[in-house]
Amino acid sequence: MRTKANCLAAVAVVAFLAATAGRALAQYLGQFSTNPYAPNSTSNPYGIYGNPYSPNSIHNPDGIYGSPYSPRSVNNPYATQAPKLYDQSGDYRGRLSSNPYDPDSTSNPYGRYGSPYSPDSVNNPYGPGNPYRPDSPNNPLGSGWAIRGSP
Repeated sequence: MRTKANCLAAVAVVAFLAATAGRALAQYLGQFSTNPYAPNSTSNPYGIYGNPYSPNSIHNPDGIYGSPYSPRSVNNPYATQAPKLYDQSGDYRGRLSSNPYDPDSTSNPYGRYGSPYSPDSVNNPYGPGNPYRPDSPNNPLGSGWAIRGSP
């Protein structure tokens, strides 16, 4: 009886670790935001994440996340592993990608995260993309969303 309980506990721990491993291993790439003054904003050219010379910046054309040729890049129109967006609550908000064919891409005009009519899209000016929301990436003084890339 005690062995069975130990096995169930071990299975629960393994399931929890498997569910959270992807997020824990993801590389933090800054905040997707139009705020040029926020230190972690990708729009701050003097910060770590907005600087085009920073190795993990999405603006570095020679870096993993900014190269037009990398499968993990924001700027590759054929990227398959583009960085993921998470709002302030930790909810997934799609992939920050220029790939218009990826169903999770913020550049897919017909997808859940790219359509200007979707309630989950950063491109919806009346929803998450509202420039007056404090957490919206489109608010010039807002906090934006976290960008996480696969290592």
